[in-house]
Amino acid sequence: MLRRRAALAFLALSIVGCGALKDALTSHVDVAAKAGGQELSSKKLAEMMAAAQMPARKDLALAVTNLWVNYHLLGEAASRADTMADNKATDDAMWAQISQSRLKKFQVEMVKSAKSLDAAGLQKAYEAGDGMFAAQHILIMADKNTLKPEQIEAARKTADGIRKQVASANYAMMSAMAKKYSGDPGSKDKAGEYVFPAGQMVPEFEQATKALKAGEVSGLVQTAYGFHIIRRETYEEAKVKFDSAYQGVVKQKAESLFVSGLDKAANIKVSDGAAKLVKSIAEDVDSYRNDKTVLASSKSYDLRAARVALWIAAFPANMQIRRQLMQAPDSAMPDFLKNLMRNELLLKAADSAKIIVEPAEMEQIRKAFRSSVQTSMGGLNLLPSQLADSAKSEGDRAKLASARVDAYMAKLLKNEAQFVDVSEPVALALRRKYDAKVTLAGVERAIAQVTEQKAKADSATNASMPASDVPMPPGVTAPATQKAAPAPGGDMPPQALIDSVDREMKKQQAAKAKSAKKP
Repeated sequence: MLRRRAALAFLALSIVGCGALKDALTSHVDVAAKAGGQELSSKKLAEMMAAAQMPARKDLALAVTNLWVNYHLLGEAASRADTMADNKATDDAMWAQISQSRLKKFQVEMVKSAKSLDAAGLQKAYEAGDGMFAAQHILIMADKNTLKPEQIEAARKTADGIRKQVASANYAMMSAMAKKYSGDPGSKDKAGEYVFPAGQMVPEFEQATKALKAGEVSGLVQTAYGFHIIRRETYEEAKVKFDSAYQGVVKQKAESLFVSGLDKAANIKVSDGAAKLVKSIAEDVDSYRNDKTVLASSKSYDLRAARVALWIAAFPANMQIRRQLMQAPDSAMPDFLKNLMRNELLLKAADSAKIIVEPAEMEQIRKAFRSSVQTSMGGLNLLPSQLADSAKSEGDRAKLASARVDAYMAKLLKNEAQFVDVSEPVALALRRKYDAKVTLAGVERAIAQVTEQKAKADSATNASMPASDVPMPPGVTAPATQKAAPAPGGDMPPQALIDSVDREMKKQQAAKAKSAKKP
């Protein structure tokens, strides 16, 4: 009886207060984001996407949402006359730039153990073909994939005639003949010369060069590009370029040995299920900034989702890392995580070696951050001085900043305003200092609303079309005779907002062919 009364009491509550209860249970999906004292409802986000005629895609919805958050956080900071000038906050936000500087300095330390070779050692390495070569060549173009057999044969005869003229050529003669006859634009005006490490050239070219003694000229060497006549330079001829390049090879070997030893000692292990989580992070970095899930571990360090999110966000946009990760096969994720782990281990080794960024360079890094803050605020008309002109109290400045952001976003979505970027370090600093949250359920609700609105609009358009005189199969409508006039700003989404997302989709990295090697 008591249980039944309890059930009846709950039923009465649901009848009497159903509106409030429903609000309590569903409010989280009605809010897409919060930034400071501002809130972006799912409905408003849907309206923004619809106004921009933006496809109902999650990546685009998140791009708009996070941009809204960044702008309103800038407004929050500006209303408090906060230009993010605190050194500690700046250094935390510029962690990637500081880390890069420290790793470069540590790289120098790593290769100090590599002994610089003297003149005798360099000449010995050159003559032995120890990973670095110097050669002149003449190329008679004959692409196997485009030319007919008789054309290839004609090119061979031409190359053979030139070969007879340079059978015992010296450097000067080979240089003159390359300039006159070679079809290789990369070397013909540079004495036909290449100084190259092992593995850079196509195999036929490298093998033929390696087989020659200093000063010798090869027979005809055919590659996919055509017919080559190769002369291996003497050490004296190649000395200046070779010595510099080979010292670089020695340093690379030393660095490679150090990293190999680091890998072996660390015993890096990637966690089960890491691939799926990395892709989720790439799709929505902000949702994982505080996630402590371990994705990879070593004897001295655990790489957590929050740190991976930081690394992914720090990559330059033109590298398209996020799109590549989302499209890459799961089998590629362990290598990606191991590379991040190596960076972390190298930074720890740099700590042990007491590698620091010099004060002058640190000041330049901080100056770049502050300049970025000022540029973003100024572009949105949110500089503290710009707000103070029209509002005196902090509350009034906050309202003014919010109004200016909303007005700017409305123009941006119609392609009526120039895009204002908020760099990753600035966004990171803002989100660490001020309250901000993106609610995925709310974003997904907005996407559903956009989809629903588009379906209704399409249905209305189809219903208003004149009947076709030609019988149509079920589900097929007659084409409209005239396209509706485009919305203000064109009938495409605002390019400044989503080009960075869409252009990545045009490039399927998994199917991208390897870059052709030099001839």
